[in-house]
Amino acid sequence: MSDTVASRSPAGASAVLPRLLPFVSVVFLGFSAIGLPLGVLPLHVHGTLGWGAAMVGAVVGLQSLATVLTRRHAGVLCDTRGPKRAVLGGLAASALAGVCYALSLAVADPALGLAAILLGRLVLGFGESLFLTGALSWAITVVGPHNAGKVMAWNGIAMYGAMAAGAPVGLALLQAGGFAAVAVAAMAAPLAGLLVAALVPAVPVPGGVRMPFTAVIGRVMRPGFGLALGSVGFAVLASFAPLLFAARGWPGAWAALTAFGGAYILARLVAGGLPDRLGGRRVAMLSLTVEAAGQLLVWGASSPGLAVAGAAVTGLGFSLVFPALGVEAVKRVPPQSRGAALGAYVAFFDLSLALSAPAAGLLVAEGGYAPVFLAGAVAAGLSLLLTATGRDAPAPQA
Repeated sequence: MSDTVASRSPAGASAVLPRLLPFVSVVFLGFSAIGLPLGVLPLHVHGTLGWGAAMVGAVVGLQSLATVLTRRHAGVLCDTRGPKRAVLGGLAASALAGVCYALSLAVADPALGLAAILLGRLVLGFGESLFLTGALSWAITVVGPHNAGKVMAWNGIAMYGAMAAGAPVGLALLQAGGFAAVAVAAMAAPLAGLLVAALVPAVPVPGGVRMPFTAVIGRVMRPGFGLALGSVGFAVLASFAPLLFAARGWPGAWAALTAFGGAYILARLVAGGLPDRLGGRRVAMLSLTVEAAGQLLVWGASSPGLAVAGAAVTGLGFSLVFPALGVEAVKRVPPQSRGAALGAYVAFFDLSLALSAPAAGLLVAEGGYAPVFLAGAVAAGLSLLLTATGRDAPAPQA
């Protein structure tokens, strides 16, 4: 069924959320393979295998690198073979990562154990690239591009919900059954997602001439750069808010991250449909303004309460940046190149997270922790300027 037919049919006029639930479930289960071992892997690599902090950082970062490098392949696969194939392949690869984790326990040599972990991180990065790009493309095709903002908002809730829930569950599994229990859970979650995805009907691959990937990047460049700059605030808050609290002797560092996460999810639940109704550029401009204000509040905070309030305001603002600018990105390409556009757009987010924390670390070395939040506010302001000077994307193309 084409996007035009889907959007005009009675099913297209019905509630969107019930039709999104299978895709949201798939993304939640897929990201559980990331969230469950996230807090456990450093303990395993350092404590069990005996490697140092530098190798721990390499293990954690390798997945993001693999994700960035395979976004193009994921988008092209969605456009040429269908998003369902991408989702199934990505979930299978994510489950294979759990197998690699288990293999690290089956070898006596710490070097071989580390190699198994590194292979698992590479496979997981590739799997995430496939299943997330595929799930977004698949869901947008099912509910229509006029609901792209809702698709991105709800899948974002699934992503961050899986990460937030996975970390404590992973630590509990480690205490109850050791690293082997974590590896089994990291295997089982994406396999459950694979079962859900297998039951959802595939959608036809759109016909027509597909744009070269370089041309697609050109189309999504402005919203992509806006997303990259707008994500700096999230990256520095997640990386340095606990360290800011510790450096100033403030209690309750966890409260800042909890406030950010709670405000982020609340904004998506309450206002997740605004980009579709009001236009992505308008919502992005408002969201970036709020995010910048939150970062400035953290930067100038003289008490833990103000810092927590700033984190909450940052979460409120950042929450809709991704779906709002994503609506603009999706509208700029025809349906037969939508997967490539989504892959390119999400890659800007990946790159921002990969580069922001190291760059902010240089600021910390020069002036302490507070300046990184001023940098987050400046980045949000630059994103606001870039978004405000652009033009609204055309109506979704059929």
